[in-house]
Amino acid sequence: MIRTISLAFCLGLAALPVQAEKLANKLFGAHDTPSQQAPMPIGSYAKGCAAGLVELPESGPTWQAMRLSRGRNFGHPEMIRFLQGLSVAATEVGWAGLYIGDISQPRGGPMTSGHASHQIGLDADIWMLPPRRLNLSRAEREEISSIPVRSADQRSVTGNWTPAHHALLRAAASDPRVDRIFVAAAVKIEMCKTAKRRDKAWLQKIRPVAGHDTHFHVRLKCPEGATLCQTQKPTVAELSNGGDGCDDTLMWWVTDYLNPPKSDGKKPKDPEAPKKKHPRQFTMADLPAQCASVLSAP
Repeated sequence: MIRTISLAFCLGLAALPVQAEKLANKLFGAHDTPSQQAPMPIGSYAKGCAAGLVELPESGPTWQAMRLSRGRNFGHPEMIRFLQGLSVAATEVGWAGLYIGDISQPRGGPMTSGHASHQIGLDADIWMLPPRRLNLSRAEREEISSIPVRSADQRSVTGNWTPAHHALLRAAASDPRVDRIFVAAAVKIEMCKTAKRRDKAWLQKIRPVAGHDTHFHVRLKCPEGATLCQTQKPTVAELSNGGDGCDDTLMWWVTDYLNPPKSDGKKPKDPEAPKKKHPRQFTMADLPAQCASVLSAP
């Protein structure tokens, strides 16, 4: 597996100097097919690419891929299997299946718009909208939108939130392949309130992150044997024997985050300090060297 990628990388070295100053998102966004290589997530979730991704079929018995014009329904084989399995689990909580949003581009890498992550085929967005039907046309999938499950002031869930949402997220978080799931803070707070006391271990994977009110974002762990994949650092809660995340840290999201104190005692930022690059500013030189082979492979 690694030999295949390494050999292709060597063959693609000649093209690297020319590509080095071009924006990586333009280079990866120009490909509409995966590389014909063994599956391998390369680098980190927000700085990498992916060899040998596979396409989530546009429609299945229990799912539909949305916004097909974006060409982002590609993922590592393990992610595709996970999504198909979760869509079946959705039928067990009363949904017809799942509407699945962005996964990754055909060869991963930085995107021309939207996400900072989703670069190695191990991230996927799942709509909070329970499907009414699973025979939407391509045009309908461009027009329909998901639903918000948190209030405008970000402090509570709306009437769109149901016990079925809770059950679906619990099913996803209970899968050992899942590293973490991003939701709106209000969703995490509501789940902490309603989860059974003796059944909260899985809640540790549910993480509050801004911008996740109409979908939840599933991130898988690096698959077994994925030697070029960078495992995400564990959180403090994980390091301290694990916790459910239903503590004062969570409440910060509806206190200091939404209504920050006038002074937190921190030193002001240095205006001369170099700004951190956004993934849409990455060149190939910013990505793992093996990503050149992913671009140059057939």
